[in-house]
Amino acid sequence: MKRIESLLVKKEETLFNVFKLRSMARPEDTMAVLMFGSPDPDAVASAMALREIMRQTVGLKKFAFVATEGVLRQQNQEFIRAMKVEIQLLSKIELQDYRLVAIVDAQPNFFGKTGDLIHPQIVIDHHPVTAAWHAELADVRPQYGALSTIMMEYLLAARVRIPKLLYTALLYGIKSDTNNFERDSILEDIGAYYLTSVRANRELIRRIELNQIPERYLKSFEHAYFHRRRYRDRITSFLGKVDSPDVCVQVADFYLRIVDVYYVVIAGIIKDRLIIVFRGDGYRQDCGYIAAAAFGKYGGGGGHKSAARVEIPLETLKEVLPGDWTQEAVEQFLVQRLRQKRPAKTKKRPANDARES
Repeated sequence: MKRIESLLVKKEETLFNVFKLRSMARPEDTMAVLMFGSPDPDAVASAMALREIMRQTVGLKKFAFVATEGVLRQQNQEFIRAMKVEIQLLSKIELQDYRLVAIVDAQPNFFGKTGDLIHPQIVIDHHPVTAAWHAELADVRPQYGALSTIMMEYLLAARVRIPKLLYTALLYGIKSDTNNFERDSILEDIGAYYLTSVRANRELIRRIELNQIPERYLKSFEHAYFHRRRYRDRITSFLGKVDSPDVCVQVADFYLRIVDVYYVVIAGIIKDRLIIVFRGDGYRQDCGYIAAAAFGKYGGGGGHKSAARVEIPLETLKEVLPGDWTQEAVEQFLVQRLRQKRPAKTKKRPANDARES
C-alpha cells in the first residue's frame, strides 16, 4: 500500500501544484468548481476532491458545484444522490460571487462563447489541449485515463484525511472514465484504483451500476435499430429529437457490443443542438480524431481514442441542412462527413477537438 501511495504522491508536478493551490487560497475562502455539460462521475469526484483539499487546508466559507447542464444520465443521478452533492446550473449563479473559480475535467474553450466570460484561476483536466487559454494553476495530463487519479495524487500530496465517501466517488470516477480499464490508462490509474477500492463502499457502487437505462429510452433503441447504417466496421444512426444526450450515449455503448462493430456514431437533436456521440474500441479507430476531423469546423467538445462527443448549434448547419432535419437528410450529412478524406493524423489533434461524453 505504501509503495502505491509513493508512486502517486512523489511527483514534482503534483507536489508543486498542491503548494501553488495552497498559496492561492485564503482563510474562509469562496470557490466555485465548474464542470462542462452534464457532469459525469469523474468530474464530480474530482470536484469533491478539490473541495476536500480546500476545506481541510484553509476552510471554505462558500462553495458551489456548477455545471452548464443538469445531470441527465440515470446512473449519474443515482451517484450524485449517493454522494450528497448539489449541482447548480451556471445560468443560475453569479461566478463573481466566488473569489476562486476552478474548472475540472474540461478546459475554458470547451464552453464555446460562454468560455470567454469565464476566467478560472485553476484548470485541472485530462483531455488533450486544443486551444490557447490561461490559468494561474493549469494542470492538464492527457495520458491519464481519469481525472480522479490526478485528484487522488493531489489528496495524498496535500496530506488531508480522505473520507470513505470520497474514496467511493474517486473509485467510481476511475471505473467509469476508463470503462473498467477498457480505455487508455496508465500505471497511476491502476494504482489509484487499488488504493480507492480497498477503502471505498463497493456495495454502493454496485447498486449504482445496476441502475443504467430508464424504460423511456427503449423507444430510441428501437429507432436506432430500424434506422441504423452499417459501413464495414461502423454503425451510424440518427435518433431524431431526444430528451437527453445520455440517450445517444446509451445507444452507442450498446451497439459497440455487436460482433465486428468497432466504432459507433450516434446523433440526436436536443433543443437547439445536434449532439454526436462516438464510441470505439480505441484500437482500430481514434474517436477523438475522427470527431474533430469530420465535425470540428461545425462545433466543439472533446474526447479520446475510444470516446468523444461533438455539439453543433443547429444555426451553424443552416448552409448544409437548410431547415431540413428529416431522418434521411441528417443521416446523409453524417455519412458524408464521416466518409470524407481526412488529413494525415499527427500527434496533435485538430483544433475544436470533440469532447468525451
